[in-house]
Amino acid sequence: MSEALNPETPEAVLDDAADQADEEKPIKQRKNGLYPGVSDELAESMKSGWADTELHGLEPIPQAEYTAARRAALSARFPGDRLVIPAGNLKTRSNDTEYPFRASVEYAYLTGNLTEDGVLVMEPTAAGHKATIYLLPRSDRENGEFWLSGQGELWVGRRHSLTEAEQLYGIPASDVRELADKLREATGPVRVVRGYDAGIETALTDKVTAERDDELRVFLSEARLVKDEFEAGELQKAVDSTVRGFEDVVKVLDKAEATSERYIEGTFFLRARVEGNDVGYGSICAAGPHACTLHWVRNDGPVRSGDLLLLDAGVETHTLYTADVTRTLPINGTYSEIQKKIYDAVYEAQEAGIAAVQPGAKYRDFHDAAQRVLAERLVEWGLVEGPVERVLELGLQRRWTLHGTGHMLGMDVHDCAAARTETYVDGTLEPGMCLTVEPGLYFQADDLTVPEEYRGIGVRIEDDILVTEDGNRNLSAGLPRRSDEVEAWMASLKG
Repeated sequence: MSEALNPETPEAVLDDAADQADEEKPIKQRKNGLYPGVSDELAESMKSGWADTELHGLEPIPQAEYTAARRAALSARFPGDRLVIPAGNLKTRSNDTEYPFRASVEYAYLTGNLTEDGVLVMEPTAAGHKATIYLLPRSDRENGEFWLSGQGELWVGRRHSLTEAEQLYGIPASDVRELADKLREATGPVRVVRGYDAGIETALTDKVTAERDDELRVFLSEARLVKDEFEAGELQKAVDSTVRGFEDVVKVLDKAEATSERYIEGTFFLRARVEGNDVGYGSICAAGPHACTLHWVRNDGPVRSGDLLLLDAGVETHTLYTADVTRTLPINGTYSEIQKKIYDAVYEAQEAGIAAVQPGAKYRDFHDAAQRVLAERLVEWGLVEGPVERVLELGLQRRWTLHGTGHMLGMDVHDCAAARTETYVDGTLEPGMCLTVEPGLYFQADDLTVPEEYRGIGVRIEDDILVTEDGNRNLSAGLPRRSDEVEAWMASLKG
C-alpha cells in the first residue's frame, strides 16, 4: 500500500488561494516519509495539464423518485423543524488505514447517496421543507488537495462534482465543508440523527435536544417497516445473490474440510463482493458444535464429514439492502438419523411460522406458532416435562430454542430497530413488511440434560418472507428446505 505524501494533516497543504497567498503553511510530512517536501516547480506542474472529466447528462439513480417520496413523508411529520441527517465519517481501523465506509441507513434511505461526510439538511419553508445534500466537491487541483491529501482523488479515486450529484440524486448540492458554520448560525428547532458525525453534532450542541432527536430516529426507523416497490426488488436481488453464494459453498465443501470454516466464509464473501457491496453482516459459518453458538463469526474451526454446517449469511446489494438466510447442511451430503430428527422438527416449526405470516396477523403470531411446534417435539422426546402449555407459559423450551423466531429485514439486517414496541413487536403485519422466520434447536456440547447423541447439534432454518396483499412470498424459496430436498440439491451440485 503506497503512502500519501501528507495524509495525516491535509489542511497543512490545502491553502485557500485567496486568503493564504502570502502565508502558505508548511507541509507536515509523515514520519519516515521519503520526500522532504514539495518544490515550487513540482507544485506548479501538478496544477495544470489535466483533461476536463466533468460528466454531463447523468440520469437520476433508480430510487430517486422513492427517496423524494420518503423525504416528503419526513417533511410532513416535522413541519417547521430543521432536519439534519448525516452519512457519517470514515473510521480508523489502525494508524492511517480506515474501515470501508458504509453510509448511515437514515441518510442512504432518504438520499440514495453512499459517500462519506455527506449530510442531508431539510430547511423548513412555508410549503414544507427545502432539501439540500451537502457533499465533498471534487478534489481541488489548484491547491494540490487532489494529490497531497490522503483522501484526495489521486489516492482514493474520483468523486462526483456537486453538479453531477444534483443530477444523480435530484437534490440541490452544496459544499459540506461550509455546513458546520451554517448550522451554528441556524435558528429555530433542529433535529439531528446522532451518532454518525461528531463535527455536525458539535455545531448543533446548543440547538438540539435528546428528545427531539430520538423522535426523528424513531420516525425514520418506523418509516422503513413497510417496504416500497424498489426496496422489495432490492431485497429479492440480495436473496438471489445469497442463493448463489450458498451454492458456491456446497461446491467447495471438500476444500473447506481440508482447511477450515474460513474457506466457507471466503467463498461466500467472494459472491457478495462480485454481485453486491459486501456481506450484510458477519457470516456465521458454524460447523459441528459451533452451530450451537448463535453468532459464531470466528469461523476458524474444523469442517468434518459427518457433522452439520450451519451457514447464516446474506449478500448486501449496492443500495445496502441485505438478505439474511440460514441453512443447516450435512457436510457429507446426508443427514444422520438424529440430525434428521432434529432438522425435521425445526423445518416443521418453520413451516408453521411462515404460514402465520399474513396481513392483519399480529407480528408475534409467527414466533408463537414456531415455538409451539418446538415445545411439542421437546415434550415428545422426553427432554422437558409437559404439558406443552406449561412449557410455553414458563418458557422452558428456551433452553434449546434460545432466540426469537425472526426480525424485520431491510437496510439493516435487524431493520427498524429504533421503532416503538407498539408498532413493531406488538404491531400488526402489513403488505410490504419483510421479516425473517428462523426457528432453531441447539443442544450444547456440555448439556447433560439431554442424551449424548443430541449434544453438539445445532439446527437453524431461516428464510426472508415478504408480506403480500393475500399472504406472503418466500424470497429465498430458491434454496431447498426439506431435508430430502436439501440432500438431493447438494448431490446435484457436487455431482
